[in-house]
Amino acid sequence: MKNVKVHKGFTLLEVMIALAVFAFAGTALLKVAGSTLMGVGHLEKTSIAQWVAANQLVEANLDQKSWPPKKASGKAEMAGREWHWRQTVIATEDKNMRAVQVEVRENEKDKNSLVSLITYVSNPRAQK
Repeated sequence: MKNVKVHKGFTLLEVMIALAVFAFAGTALLKVAGSTLMGVGHLEKTSIAQWVAANQLVEANLDQKSWPPKKASGKAEMAGREWHWRQTVIATEDKNMRAVQVEVRENEKDKNSLVSLITYVSNPRAQK
């Protein structure tokens, strides 16, 4: 009569391979989650910076007495943070129109802006 052994369960090698597979999969998931969170943070900053720039452009359009200053800068608080904006007025081919560009940075010394928006304003004196 033969002695037949019935094995139940996994061998040590099978367990080690399964753990390695789960470790690699877990690492990949954590990397993807981290990238997603960084993307969400950048999207939040960009959205708020666009609101700050849009507010400055609206102010430039509301002043109906004179052209906006050629260069201006300042700070604005939004969403509990301080944002730094720079406004530049650019001449256009039409002497009665000017382009107003606003750049917004998170820090005043940042080289690159988060957002840059442009609008056009008409000569306040030409409207009368």
